Amino acid sequence: MENRIAAVKIALFFLCLAPLIHYGWGAWQDTLGANPIETLTRGLGDWALRFLLITLAITPLRRVTGWAWLMRLRRMLGLFVFFYASLHLLAYLWLDQFFDWGEIGRDILKRPFITAGMVAFLMLVPLAATSSNAMVRRLGGRRWQSLHRLIYPAALIAVLHFTWMVKLDITEPALYGVLLAVLLGVRLYWRVFAAPGAAMQTGFPRGGQRIIPIQPRR
Repeated sequence: MENRIAAVKIALFFLCLAPLIHYGWGAWQDTLGANPIETLTRGLGDWALRFLLITLAITPLRRVTGWAWLMRLRRMLGLFVFFYASLHLLAYLWLDQFFDWGEIGRDILKRPFITAGMVAFLMLVPLAATSSNAMVRRLGGRRWQSLHRLIYPAALIAVLHFTWMVKLDITEPALYGVLLAVLLGVRLYWRVFAAPGAAMQTGFPRGGQRIIPIQPRR
């Protein structure tokens, strides 16, 4: 079983790199369209949001299928959220604004979608910084879990950032919004309405029960 999970992790790692390879190759071959900077910047942001939704889908999928091993993929997926969000931000700072910090500051203050994007990114920073087993032990399970609930408002703000950015055709951000609503809705339903016994069997604590969500390596 351990060998199979390791193989899945390796395959998932390279699969998660596929969008970066796609945009890197497109930039090299000049196939990103009439506005390659916009295509690259938006594409990286799109994948950050997609990986965020995939990460949020792990826990409900684990509960529905009973596949506990899925939880062992969540950390990698979460780090790829931060990876693509960082590249999205770097593309904006470098290729779009040329590190003109004055203009960047004005952009953040004047354009709500830029403000929302920055807020969402800042929420992801502590999640990435505390993703290791060592930080789980240092913070303790309860504090670690409380901190990592920042992923929920970060996801909401990220969808809002995308919606405000596209302005006219909001079909894609609306789809992401519906998916996010479902992912958060099932969590709320299980927390409020699920029987205590079912919650314990599936690893979803009720009330103030204490858990450590990631088993640290010895």
